[in-house]
Amino acid sequence: MGRPWWQTAVLYQIYLRSFADSNDDGVGDLRGVIDRLDYLGWLGVDALWLSPVTVSPDRDWGYDVADYRSIQPAFGSLDDLDELVARARERDMRIVLDLVPNHTSDRHPWFGDARASRTARRRSYYVWADPNPDGSSPNNWRSTFGDGPAWEHSPETGQLYLHSFLPEQVDLDWWNEDVRDEFDDVMRFWLDRGIAGFRLDVAHAIVKDRELRDVPAAAQPGVRVDLDETYAVQRRWRALIDGCEGEPRVLIGETWVLELEALARFYGNGTDQLHLAFNFPFTFSPLEADALRDVVERTYDVLPPDAWPVWMLSNHDIERMATRLCGGDARKIKCALLALLTLRGTAVLYQGDEIGLEQVDVPRERLRDIAGRDGCRTPIPWTPDGGWREPWLPLGSTARNVAGQREDEASILRFVRDVVARRRQSEDLRSGAYASLVAPRGVWAYRRGRSTVVAINLSDERAEFEGRPLEPWEGAIL
Repeated sequence: MGRPWWQTAVLYQIYLRSFADSNDDGVGDLRGVIDRLDYLGWLGVDALWLSPVTVSPDRDWGYDVADYRSIQPAFGSLDDLDELVARARERDMRIVLDLVPNHTSDRHPWFGDARASRTARRRSYYVWADPNPDGSSPNNWRSTFGDGPAWEHSPETGQLYLHSFLPEQVDLDWWNEDVRDEFDDVMRFWLDRGIAGFRLDVAHAIVKDRELRDVPAAAQPGVRVDLDETYAVQRRWRALIDGCEGEPRVLIGETWVLELEALARFYGNGTDQLHLAFNFPFTFSPLEADALRDVVERTYDVLPPDAWPVWMLSNHDIERMATRLCGGDARKIKCALLALLTLRGTAVLYQGDEIGLEQVDVPRERLRDIAGRDGCRTPIPWTPDGGWREPWLPLGSTARNVAGQREDEASILRFVRDVVARRRQSEDLRSGAYASLVAPRGVWAYRRGRSTVVAINLSDERAEFEGRPLEPWEGAIL
């Protein structure tokens, strides 16, 4: 039957507000993506992962959902999304949506009902607790955003509600079967519209400790998670997704863990939990041969036999890889992207990676994000002048832009397109086994499949591998 499409795919993450603006209001939108499908097809990507498209008051820019079944008006309409799905499929591309199951906006109708009364119909959709006699929080849980407790007083009923992030992002109670049923219905709503799967926000931490016990003193501040029950919810989602008719769908977990053994557990037995779990130990590894070789080989060793890895270097929450790993050096950027696209596993490009887009130093007066992540979310420069009219975030340097790099055979963009094409044409690169090869110091070399070899010189010294000279920061597919 062959491999499911997502195992051989190159996914392309679109941060919708900053991708392409079809109506010159400064905000990227769904029609902007439609207008750029020819470019994405030319690049060769297989699926587009969209940041949240649903209705939100944008305290956390879409990750505070007020309606899971409607489109944020600034982005367009359900008709626009349906058209995007259809137009993408004409080009053999699929659409993956961001889904936020950990919390809703405080403006979601569920919470509007829940906060009104202790006997409200949806009261138990959320996590509530009484304050201590002195009015303090019931435990030591801390919010990720800010430095305060993860509890907020609700004057309507005198109780506190849980928020792992902003007070406006209210944690759902995933012990409640009604919440689980609601999300089954949300997933079916989008799957029935042709969505190819979901990237699950905060997939590592949705079910909280039922007894609300303190986080142990030796642990990182945060909230206490029931991992076994989180895995159980993921098994439920996997059964729903795998039960869909037609082609395979995919569940991709945002799994913010920094130990590979912990990452592996989100795959279950390899066939019953997440299809893909983001590998942050790889993302944050330095661009050094020994370090990358180590994390990649340990990943292959620790994953269950039927599990499939996924590789990513940038996203909307972290500093862009072109700056963080490569210091803006085009040679280093090409090396990093060559590794990303030639490892055994699914590859994820974040919009702008393909042109080596760097982190932008956004002026304080233009900052929009509560956690200061604006620098990795600035608009893509499509042309030498940017191609945007008064964008919602400022453009950085437009020296690296799509139009200019399409015409330059030596550009990062043309390099990425060539590697993606090579990957598509090669069974070795799509799904062949990985085997590390002995190489000179500073060189990372590996065989894919039967006969394809990748050698990357991640050093400032000239090197030679199997008779092939490699200049400093040069990689090759042999």
